[in-house]
Amino acid sequence: MSKNVKYDWSDSKVIDDVDYHEEDANQFKKLLDRREETADEGCVASMSAGQILKGRLVEITKDFAVIDVGLKSEGLVPIDEFSEPNELTLGSEVEVYLDQTEGEDGQIVLSREKARRLRQWEHISTNCEEGSIVKGKVIRKVKGGLMVDIGMEAFLPGSQIDNKRIKNLDEYIGHTYEFKILKINNERKNIVVSRRELLEEERISRKAELLGNIVEGEVRKGVVKNITDFGVFLDLDGIDGLLHITDMTWKRIKHPSEMVQMGQELEVVILHVDKDKGRVALGMKQKESNPWEEIEKRYPIGTRIHGKIVNLVPYGAFIEIEPGIEGLIHVSEMSWVKNVSDPSEIVKKGDEVEAIVLSIQKEEGKISLGIKQTEKNPWDEVEDKYPIGSSVQAEIRNLTNYGAFVELEPGIDGLIHISDLSWIKKVSHPSEVLKKGDKVEAVVLSVDKESKKITLGVKQLSNNPWESIEKTMPVGTLVKGIVSKITAFGAFVELPNGIEALVHVTELSDQPFGKVEEVINKGDEITAKVIKLDPEHKKIALSIKEFLVDKNKCNRDDIVVGTSKPKGSSRKKKVEEEESSS
Repeated sequence: MSKNVKYDWSDSKVIDDVDYHEEDANQFKKLLDRREETADEGCVASMSAGQILKGRLVEITKDFAVIDVGLKSEGLVPIDEFSEPNELTLGSEVEVYLDQTEGEDGQIVLSREKARRLRQWEHISTNCEEGSIVKGKVIRKVKGGLMVDIGMEAFLPGSQIDNKRIKNLDEYIGHTYEFKILKINNERKNIVVSRRELLEEERISRKAELLGNIVEGEVRKGVVKNITDFGVFLDLDGIDGLLHITDMTWKRIKHPSEMVQMGQELEVVILHVDKDKGRVALGMKQKESNPWEEIEKRYPIGTRIHGKIVNLVPYGAFIEIEPGIEGLIHVSEMSWVKNVSDPSEIVKKGDEVEAIVLSIQKEEGKISLGIKQTEKNPWDEVEDKYPIGSSVQAEIRNLTNYGAFVELEPGIDGLIHISDLSWIKKVSHPSEVLKKGDKVEAVVLSVDKESKKITLGVKQLSNNPWESIEKTMPVGTLVKGIVSKITAFGAFVELPNGIEALVHVTELSDQPFGKVEEVINKGDEITAKVIKLDPEHKKIALSIKEFLVDKNKCNRDDIVVGTSKPKGSSRKKKVEEEESSS
């Protein structure tokens, strides 16, 4: 029989020893074990997944840390969830997240990482708000951006990574930056952050500071960040400045890339600062003295200069007189005698030439030059060499609709206008009487030295028959001629002196007829009477009808002489019979 004890169930202590039987002892042990088990089950039942518990690190293995949180079993936490080495100390107190009350092996499942993240989320939601600044480390790429560890994972959209173009996202992974919280979603427990906004705020602040300190006229260094057709943009330690192409050099360049390249550091002068618009104008050529400053003294008008052709344009050629000074030789100033349409006809890039200074526009940076002025102008003596009224012989160089150009000497051309080819013929095109390459004699009609024009005439080699027509062929004269053309209104007759006269249809016969061809044909030789003269308009009117009427009245047989025998009306036969009898 054993000694009995009195047990206080309130704190599981024995308070008085008494004798007891062994059977009672066994029953007591069972009750005690059941109480402890019930107590543990009640404690576990009061815990639920998702809570943070405090525990003690009781053992450390190769891969796990064993944590006692006061439950029926310890929990295992992977070693890599402890970010700080000093946390892995036996006996140290750590916070863990109760992931599961009983895992597959019957043990509780704990997480140090989830506890840390939940505490961080509680800290962020309590102490941070949208717009707050946090520090974080970029840990990996995801679709649309990067994930950042700010104590918990936050999303960094691609558009919020930087304020410049991004070539490779991988270069950001592993780096720690400051971020601005853009959005906090409490329901989903996620955060969106931005690095770009901080960079922009820094840039704006820095720009404002720079604009406040920058002074016109001072020299600063900048890095080429963009090259355009009109100039170069430089980064002046946080502020952009424009270096216009016209302010890069005193020389003439076509494109800024001829002088600078991307990423190149340049020393520039601050030309102008617009603080309201945040614009800065820069200059490079202003670091050097202006070669145009005393240009008029160095190269007065009329000076003969020597230079090199550096550029050809459709309207002329640019010649470099000295470094930074270029002059233009216009195509009109390249030759006295040639009509130059392309400067390459006279000069080529790289040619060394002599020229004369014609004019200077200092403010505009322009010098006009001439090559032809280095030679004697052949037109200065043209009036003496080709006086008006003199006769010349020249070769037909070109035919146009309005006349023929002849070359009097190299570079000196003359024009024979179509109206000066013949006194008597109506010429429709010069090719009717002239041919390219032929030698022709002509008379000088006028000389215009200023306009470089000489007009010539062929018909002036002979007398104008129209001037004496009223004396040589007065109205009433009987004339003979050959029919040269038949028209609906009559017939044209070529007279022995070459003049063409018209026999109107009403003057063809003294007998009725239908068509003109019933009375007369091309090639017929006829006799007619001059009934009208108009020397001013070069017109002569003839009448066969009046000739026949006069013949019948006077019974003259020796007036009409015909050589052709056209088929036609009885009137035409009668004319033939009369002509044959005469």
